[in-house]
Amino acid sequence: MKTSSELRRQLLSIDRKGYPAYKSLAGQYAFDRYTLCIDHVQGDPFAAPSRLRIVMDRRVSGFPPELFDRPWKRTALEDHINRLFYNAIGRAGDRARGSGKSGLISISRCGQEVLKRTAVDVAAAGVTVRFEVGFPAAGRTILAGELEKILFSILPEIAERSLIYGNLNKKLVQACVELSEDQHAIRQELRARNLAAFVADGAVLPRESGVSERPMNGGLPFRSPESLAVTLDLPHRGRLTGMGIPCGVTLIVGGGYHGKSTLLKALERGVYDHIAGDGREYVICDGTAVKIRAEDGRSICRTDISSFINNLPNGKDTKEFTTENASGSTSQAANMAEAVEAGSRLLLIDEDTSATNFMIRDDVMQKLITRDKEPITPFTDLIRPMLDELGVSTILVVGSSGSYFRLADTVIQMDAYEPKDITEKVRRLTGQWNPADPSPASPGPAGPAETPADRSKTLPELHIDCGRKLEPGSVSQGDRGVKIKVNGRDSLIINKDVIDLRYVEQLVDPEQLMALGRILEFAEERLAGRGLTLTQAADSIVEEINAKGLSALAGSHRFSGSLAMPRKQEIMACLNRFRRLRVRR
Repeated sequence: MKTSSELRRQLLSIDRKGYPAYKSLAGQYAFDRYTLCIDHVQGDPFAAPSRLRIVMDRRVSGFPPELFDRPWKRTALEDHINRLFYNAIGRAGDRARGSGKSGLISISRCGQEVLKRTAVDVAAAGVTVRFEVGFPAAGRTILAGELEKILFSILPEIAERSLIYGNLNKKLVQACVELSEDQHAIRQELRARNLAAFVADGAVLPRESGVSERPMNGGLPFRSPESLAVTLDLPHRGRLTGMGIPCGVTLIVGGGYHGKSTLLKALERGVYDHIAGDGREYVICDGTAVKIRAEDGRSICRTDISSFINNLPNGKDTKEFTTENASGSTSQAANMAEAVEAGSRLLLIDEDTSATNFMIRDDVMQKLITRDKEPITPFTDLIRPMLDELGVSTILVVGSSGSYFRLADTVIQMDAYEPKDITEKVRRLTGQWNPADPSPASPGPAGPAETPADRSKTLPELHIDCGRKLEPGSVSQGDRGVKIKVNGRDSLIINKDVIDLRYVEQLVDPEQLMALGRILEFAEERLAGRGLTLTQAADSIVEEINAKGLSALAGSHRFSGSLAMPRKQEIMACLNRFRRLRVRR
């Protein structure tokens, strides 16, 4: 390891030389308070910035071990440090100037969710921060003095403000860790109390705008209906009351613009922890929940959708259904089957983004088009077996059809963003089927409707084959390795193959997409062809990351500090949308 003085001398020796001379700076340098690692030097001032690390020993950083002795506490602390470092960059003094990306200093920009990232790593040995710096140049001529200002003045100031516990607001640091413990405790309580989700009283669910995830100023605080209220005893917050949504079949109903989709969106994001002040920090959903929707045009590779769609007129096999251009109903069937395959215990569905013919068939249509002529088994016939046979609950937003009322365990009406439990009212008004005491549905205009017993005689067996095995050949290696790019949260590009992820709605950060690209590469290199199912491969990847960190996804020669952890469910969703995916039964 070289000294910081040697780095300064090396900088002076390359001043005003051509930009490639910057490559000589790669290496590790001992500063007074930390080690500076220059891992990758950009080849041009207009190229992606250079990648650097600060490694600070625990004796200097000083973070007490009790702040990161559990995985969720560690993630919360790392997230807090990341935000502090980001803010310190913004408060830093005069920036270096030059062409292209000269003088740029950047680190992961965190949203409202708390995600495990590669940007900051806290361990017993100390703190590591990964970030990027645009090495300054005039045209393509090195401006060594400008880089010296960054490395010897600006970066030490940023490190002092964000990486040394003694310089931080200790109450804020402690509060973010304690919040993570409370959020973890709520997740434990969901399982213990057989709840699918919890929404705290006082939560603010509406967002600032359609393009902002910040809470709406003046948003109406959430208040649980008395009949659904539960009180939790949290380790730091103490007693917290809110709405507990039981496992089972739950409907969210109400007029347009009354908050149905806002509640569902909050639950959808409740698979992640949120920062203090977000308004949804105590909105917690089953961590395996998957948002299901129709997704016209997506590819499907040998997915078993036979429980939902069967006996096609063209004789096509739906136990190993494959298409390059799925319809609304087949895409929604595949999304549902793949969610079950990914281990989801809760489906989140909005009627507005669903295929109508997949969701319902009213009594008149059932009389006109008999069951043997209709390949699609509507979800009304399967929502209860999904729960009873597979243990998968559903929270469904409905606004125009009452077909699901007779099947629901719980019905919540959103009235001007205020939730009301109308379960008993719905049962009295409609005489719908009570799940605890099945009885015939009310007769419709075209004659008596099918009873639950009638339907059970004709329904296909509810079984989803999860035996697809990952085969090699999905991701090709070129002479320069695998090229990975992301387009915001919309798509991931592997070499020249575009994976459309616009409708995988629980991806919340572009860095998760970059991690998915590395995961596909990792799966091809380490797991394909070993006889692992997609589920087993995803489990293996998650275990590897939990044991070794996200850096396990790539070698040091190509490592980036810009990865964020996706869930197992999004890993499998990405695999399933990869048009080059190779699997076998």
